[in-house]
Formats: sequence, C-alpha cells, structure tokens
Amino acid sequence: MTRYQTLDLIEQITRLDGSQYFEVSDMFMNGRAELAAIRGMIKEVRIVQLNIAHTKAVQAYEKYINETYEMPPENFTKWVEWDKPVGPIHDAYEEILKTNHVG
Repeated sequence: MTRYQTLDLIEQITRLDGSQYFEVSDMFMNGRAELAAIRGMIKEVRIVQLNIAHTKAVQAYEKYINETYEMPPENFTKWVEWDKPVGPIHDAYEEILKTNHVG
C-alpha cells in the first residue's frame, strides 16, 4: 500500500513479551496497531502524544519511514516494528522523544 505518512503523534506499543517501545506515527498506523493488538500480534497500543510539531527531526524520520517501509493493508498478518538505525535516523528519533517529553 503506497500512502505517504505524515507523522504527527507518538504511541507506546507493548510487545507480546511485555516490553514496550515508542513509535512516531500517525492515525493511519495507529489504526493498524490497534488491529495488530486485536489480532494478537502485539499486546497493546496507546497514544501518548498527539499533534507533535513537524520539526526537522520529525521530517527526517518521516522521510526515512516513507522510503523504507510500505504501509500495511488492512489484511496484514504480521506486525513490523520499524528499525531505527544508529546514526542520523536514531538521533532524530531520540530528539523527537526528548522534545515531546516522552520516554
């Protein structure tokens, strides 16, 4: 599914093993995460910050996500956790969390 994601929220995802991570996302992907929870691919998802500022860090992370991942169709069968490779992408991700007082 090709759809450009404009990232504007932060959610907390609980994996099946109970560990948690934060993701910079949008309402479309939050809906997919809710489906993943219903289907037993993850335990839970909750939005922790809405309407985050579209900073340079968000724009860099957003560009990486859109170039690296396909957005799942409604009938997806596996939850894909987005990688945050060491370097500029991981730094942008960490800056987003810090700027929004999350984590």
